[in-house]
Amino acid sequence: MHAEKNRAEICAPTTSVSDVKLTGEHHEHAFDINQYKIKEQPFYQPQKNEVDLYTAAYAARLPVMLKGPTGCGKSRFVEHMAWKLGKPLITVACNEDMTASDLVGRYLLDASGTRWLDGPLTLAARHGAICYLDEIVEARQDTTVVIHPLTDHRRTLPLDKKASWYRRILISSW
Repeated sequence: MHAEKNRAEICAPTTSVSDVKLTGEHHEHAFDINQYKIKEQPFYQPQKNEVDLYTAAYAARLPVMLKGPTGCGKSRFVEHMAWKLGKPLITVACNEDMTASDLVGRYLLDASGTRWLDGPLTLAARHGAICYLDEIVEARQDTTVVIHPLTDHRRTLPLDKKASWYRRILISSW
């Protein structure tokens, strides 16, 4: 019984942000997504069929929700799957102070004027990475609303401020 409490559950299929399409943009800033690749295989001991379930969800481009108590291995599992699939992993530690702009991105002023800075969700969508929203339950509702189009049938990340959109997949834990 105690072992059951410490096990993470895959509550719904997850997806990775790797099929996103960009429209109407060109990019002047080079970005190396390889900094987010897991270089060495992380230790992970499968408990049941979670690796097969995740792999099937990834292949079907479905979002995944991982549920389990602190310390049960949700983050390690996601790291393992990112390594296994050869995908970059962008992890966001969600909290109550996080805004939608923290996830999606924002315009910044610099010496040459105004420029757009992608947030972690947009980076993942743009570069085909897995975006892991750790402890998504801690984020405010007005922040989490930006992930709804990624997790429903649309599988898109609209960037209203930029008049563009991405199609990707997402993983979150609770």
